[in-house]
Formats: sequence, structure tokens, C-alpha cells
Amino acid sequence: MSCNSCSSDINSTPKGCKSNGNCATDSCEKLTVFDWLSNMALPSGQEPETIVEVRFKNGRKHFYHNHDKLQLSIGDIVAVEGNPGHDVGTVSLTGELIKVQMKKKGIAPDSELVKKIYRKASQKDIDIWKAARSKEYDTQYRGREILMRLGLKMKLSDVEYQGDGNKATFYYTADDRVDFRQLIRDLASAFSIRVEMKQVGLRQEAARLGGVGSCGRELCCSTWLTDLRKVNTTAARYQQLSLNPQKLAGQCGKLKCCLNYELDTYLDALNGFPRQDVILRTEKGNASFVKMDIFKGLLWYTYIENRSKWYKLTLEQVQEIIALNKNQEKIASLEEYEDDLVEEVKVDFENVVGQDSLTRFDAPKRNNKRRNKKRKPQAKSANKPAQTRGGQNQRKAAPKKQRVNPNKPGNQNKKKPVQGNKSAQNNKPVQNKQNPKNKPNKPLANKKQQPKVEGADKPVNKPRNNKNRNKRRRPPKKSENTTKDA
Repeated sequence: MSCNSCSSDINSTPKGCKSNGNCATDSCEKLTVFDWLSNMALPSGQEPETIVEVRFKNGRKHFYHNHDKLQLSIGDIVAVEGNPGHDVGTVSLTGELIKVQMKKKGIAPDSELVKKIYRKASQKDIDIWKAARSKEYDTQYRGREILMRLGLKMKLSDVEYQGDGNKATFYYTADDRVDFRQLIRDLASAFSIRVEMKQVGLRQEAARLGGVGSCGRELCCSTWLTDLRKVNTTAARYQQLSLNPQKLAGQCGKLKCCLNYELDTYLDALNGFPRQDVILRTEKGNASFVKMDIFKGLLWYTYIENRSKWYKLTLEQVQEIIALNKNQEKIASLEEYEDDLVEEVKVDFENVVGQDSLTRFDAPKRNNKRRNKKRKPQAKSANKPAQTRGGQNQRKAAPKKQRVNPNKPGNQNKKKPVQGNKSAQNNKPVQNKQNPKNKPNKPLANKKQQPKVEGADKPVNKPRNNKNRNKRRRPPKKSENTTKDA
């Protein structure tokens, strides 16, 4: 049976989801073999191969004899010999490429493992097969309840029914050996079927379930990896990785399979490096190995008596020191060799204009409100021009005027220059409701010279003629003893 993304109907021919190895539904991509000999004609006088490959659930594949010489092609549903009864599967490979696959798995053509094909599956066989497959989830759920009741230290991962519905295979994982004789009796009596228990490893279970690894891609074991080799911590030591089980372990709980991918490259690069237990002898003291950078060719050593500082040396320098030590010669110190090490400055970013700092926007912006609060209020000018009747303020248009002190000798006879019509407009009297006589306002020369009204201790308030000031501010209280100029 193909995956759900390849064919919508069980009777239809797989169309192929074209996911390029990213499909994890029923492992259709990993188990599919490309028959590159299908378009080639057989030599004259040679009979076609009678053995075909049939695929079942959970990546299970077997080889079967086609003694009746049925016309089979990839994707056909066939009824094959079971133990006992018959099983239903999908043809996955035919032709001369079968010999290569059998040789790869070590199965001889005349082996007892190669059973025979009964017929192409009829509609009745397919209906019984679909009904048996629909009961797998409920069987697994009830089987886990029986496991909890018996208290067995095992995990029931999946259930697979045979094509005729008379037998079920229970896949489980366990760390230790489990006595499940009582479990088989309970399962057989609960479901009235023949029970077979099959233990799978943690890697096989992860391959069946699928998932996304720490690299951001789908698991290798569920997409393309078929040979699950053993992974040791030695591979992590050769690659100078920290032995952290949380980072080195995959979703299966074992060491990641990708630790073996680059192991050969690291082993080739380590051929020229000295052993880590070699001690460098100097006049200052003996130095031991700390760590290395394999592809940059750098090694770090430190003195055994004083391990506070690490000294970085190149591979050529370390080999030179070891050669001198073999001739019973000692170097002065590691500091001399470290000072000779010249590192080339590598510019990661080049620009014609110049390199911009990446942290130029990290500095917080200054708050202008705080700066405005710290400013002292400006003193109000005594010679502030009055507004015209139209409500327009002539302060911005008028030029700056110099203050003249009439009490100062020599300034009494001076007259202010008249500047066009603007000065005349500013000299016009401004009407005010509190001043019915429309007396002109005389600008005061200085604050200290403000006239005081008899019986009042406070100076006369300034005129409030600016309409652009805050309207929410309350007007000053009227006093009976004070008068306001217009």
C-alpha cells in the first residue's frame, strides 16, 4: 500500500507525491527503489525474473516467487502466503534489479524465506484487509491498558494486522528482557486472534514515527537512511565536541547518526597532529595539551604548574618543539613562540564608503521633555508689543528694539526712530473693557519702575493680550485696589 499522499484510493496506482525524500507517511520514499533497468530489453533466450518484492506496513519487505507467471507491475495489490493464512501487500519492485536487492540483503533465491504469490488481490480480499487495518488503533489502545494492568516495563508502539484478519503482530520496545507469556494469553482472549510479539529498537521506532531533528529537517532514519550503524562517543571526541548527552542525543534517545557522517574527514585531518598526551618540555616548565582547532591548525597548551593562561601555537611550532625535545633540547618558554604567531586580520565586510557599526542604532534616544524641564523660564520683556485689533501679533515682524533708560543722563532728549507703518500700528491704543476711556498704554522702561497704586502692596499686573496662550489657565483675580492697563 502506498502512502496517503501518493494515492487517495487503495485500488488506484501510486502517482508519486514528488516530495524529494521529505515525505514521512508510511515511508514511501525511503523504501521505493528506482528500477533503472525497466526500459531495457532482455537478451534473446533469457526468461524474466520470477521473484518480486512486496511491501507491507512499517517498512516491512519480503521476496516472493511468481510461479504462475502473473503479469505484475509496481503498485499491484497481491495476496501472498502468510503464517498462517494469507497476507495482502503491494508490489514494490520487479525485474532484473531483484537480484541486486537479494544479494544486498543476503537472501538466496532458493531460501525458505522466499514464499510464493497466490493471486492478484480480489475486491473481497481488499475489503477484509481494509476492515482489519481499521481495527489496529483500538487494538493498540486496549493492549496498552492490559500492559498497565500487568505492570510490564515495555512500550507497545504499534499493531499490524495480517491481510486475512486472523493474526496481529504487536511491536514493542523494552530496555530489559520481559516475560510476556501472560500478556500473550490476555491479548489472544481479548481479541480472539493469533498474537505475535516483535521487539524493535529505539532507532527503528523513531524511523517509523518520524519527526524533525535539531537541524530543522526531517529525521534521516525516516526519509533516506536504511543502514542504522552503531554510534559511539569516540566519534564525538575525534570531532572535539563536548560530551553533553542532551545535545548529542536524538529523538530516539541514542547518539545522533549524523556524528558518523564527517568522522572520516576528521580522522584524515588528524593524521598530522601529535598525540594529546605528549608533553612539551621548556626551561620554564612542562606544558600539557588543552584543546585544538583541527581545520585551522591551532593548538593550545598550558604549563602544568600554572594553568592560569593558555598559549596558542600552530601545528608547525608544536612539531618543531617536539623535534627539539626528542634531541634532548629545551626551548626557553612558550611565550616566545606565541609572540611569533602572526594572525592575519580577516575583513568580513568591505565597503567603498566605509564600514558602519552594527550597534549604531542600539543607543537609546534622549528624552527632550526632560531637557525642556531643566531649562529655566525666560524673563518676560517689559517692552512687549501689544496686539492689534485684528488679533494679529506683530512681535515676529517687528525688529528688535533697544531698551532706553530715561533716568540715565544723556538719554532724555533721545527719540525712538519711527519705522514705517508698523511702528504707527503698535502705537495705536488698544481698547479694553476695563478701560472705557481708551487711554494709550505706556510701556514701562523697567520692572522696578512700575507705579504702585495707593493702598496696594503688589505691583500692577501686566496686560494679558496674547491670545495664543493656554486657554485652560485661569485669569488672575480682580482686585478692587488695583487697575489694569489696556
